[in-house]
Amino acid sequence: MTTLDPVTLAVLNGRLVQIADEMDATLYRSAFNPIIAEAHDACHGIYHAETGATLVQGTSGLPIFVGAMAFAVKAVIDKVAHDGGLEPGDTYIFNDPYDGGTHLNDFRLVRPLIRNGKVFAWLASVGHWLDVGGNVPGNFNAKATESFQEGFRIPPVKLVRSGILQQDIIDILAANSRVPQSNWGDLNGQLNALDLGERRLNALLDEHGAETIEAAMAQLSARAEALMRANIAALPDGTYSCDDFLDNDGVTDAPLRIALDLTIKGERMTLDFSRSAPPCDGPLNISRSTTVACCYVALKHLFTDVPANAGCLAPIEFVIPDTTLLGVSAPKPVGGYTETILRVIDTIFGAFAQIAPERANGSPFATINALSLAGWRQHGKRWVMFCFFGGGLGGNPEGDGLNHANNPISTATIPPVEILESLYPVMFTQWALRPDSGGPGRHRGGLGAIYEVEALADGGAEVFLLGERGKYPPFGVNGGGTAVLNRFVYETDSGEATPPLVSKITDVKIRRGQKVRLETPGGGGFGDPATRDPARVARDVRLGYVSRLAALDHYKTVLRDDGSLDPDATAKVRGSR
Repeated sequence: MTTLDPVTLAVLNGRLVQIADEMDATLYRSAFNPIIAEAHDACHGIYHAETGATLVQGTSGLPIFVGAMAFAVKAVIDKVAHDGGLEPGDTYIFNDPYDGGTHLNDFRLVRPLIRNGKVFAWLASVGHWLDVGGNVPGNFNAKATESFQEGFRIPPVKLVRSGILQQDIIDILAANSRVPQSNWGDLNGQLNALDLGERRLNALLDEHGAETIEAAMAQLSARAEALMRANIAALPDGTYSCDDFLDNDGVTDAPLRIALDLTIKGERMTLDFSRSAPPCDGPLNISRSTTVACCYVALKHLFTDVPANAGCLAPIEFVIPDTTLLGVSAPKPVGGYTETILRVIDTIFGAFAQIAPERANGSPFATINALSLAGWRQHGKRWVMFCFFGGGLGGNPEGDGLNHANNPISTATIPPVEILESLYPVMFTQWALRPDSGGPGRHRGGLGAIYEVEALADGGAEVFLLGERGKYPPFGVNGGGTAVLNRFVYETDSGEATPPLVSKITDVKIRRGQKVRLETPGGGGFGDPATRDPARVARDVRLGYVSRLAALDHYKTVLRDDGSLDPDATAKVRGSR
């Protein structure tokens, strides 16, 4: 195989990434659904012709889809091997969460790039569709006990045959959604993204030749593997364990253990989840491919110099028994997968805090708070608003965690309030930072947020929430404190109420003028809070991030009546510890 010099390799890598980036941009600008158009809950990439391994991914796509998409493309490769008959212009569609998917809302389109009668690579697109049937609008059904209650499942099927769109598949998709027009717009955006990717990659191949591009892809994967091996080899050998918990499964009010034993041996790492809870009745299960994908995300956060391709997973062994909730198969419900993968990521962060405490991060807020409001418009059409929400990231060696950020599973952005209010009959009456929500520390955890939403439709709104961190707060590291718990409140005719299962609820109806309120967690703290610079504590109080009481109790910092720092009193309080 051709060996490329570093400059040529860097140039070709830039061209390949640009193709995926343009595919991302094409979908973001054309999707109907704000979760794709504004929040960027989507991903595009280029995948290996024979294995489906990730070769290139766009820089603005969701990291969680990197590992999962490789399994998705492999599912299509296996389908082709079984059925045969692959032609230029064929495009497969599916959303099967047990065969390369994540949950039923994430629709994958996979297309071969055929050159000289042979598959050179695969192009793929995934995006979160707004509604795919099931018992609950938006599909985050906290009470689901089987996947059939979460939506409809499509195995890999040909949506496009030799360039011709199959109308019967379109009809099936449309008949099984409350908002078919939204899904139709998203589907066309994904098809356009694949069209553009195909044109761009063909142009690159015409310019440089297939052999050169193949060599570049192989060398980029090899470099990712070499960098990951070097990173692992620099860590001390041993086994490091971390356990964390999910509040409940939405059906039974009992905690679910996510347990990791992480072993470093030379330049290899083993992630063993055997001690985790068994499959649960509710929708907090995930498939093996999803577990692998979220492990990739965690490792990418820890080893930032490793490129985003399949090479970085080569030195990693995964032990994910199907006797745990992290390796389930159909028809176990998986609609709340986002909450479970965040807890898996937290266990990797927690284990890493033992391996290299000087590089550790406090836990992020680690729940997406999947909130859906739905109802009927005056002209008899359904409206479904789904949104996820922000919180604080953990304190870290470099400084405080971000306020009102997104979780580490994604680069997505929370849809702007103006967009949500323009599309749906709701009004946000609060969108603010939540004081004292970040974990205390030498470097404070970032703040969570308060979101309050009022129903404006005459018929009110149905309310559904699937969240976490209502019982087990985001943890701190190196002496840092925990963040506050997640909290959800909804108005009734008798006053405010909270869910019996704390972070999950279905079957709630609010009238016009009534509100729901989310109060999200901050991030865990880093280091002893009593060693935080008192001037920074005083500034936090001045900005409203930290209360005067918390400044004294957690940070041992005394403020005068006018809010200024009292250095002498602070030194006395800290000296008496």
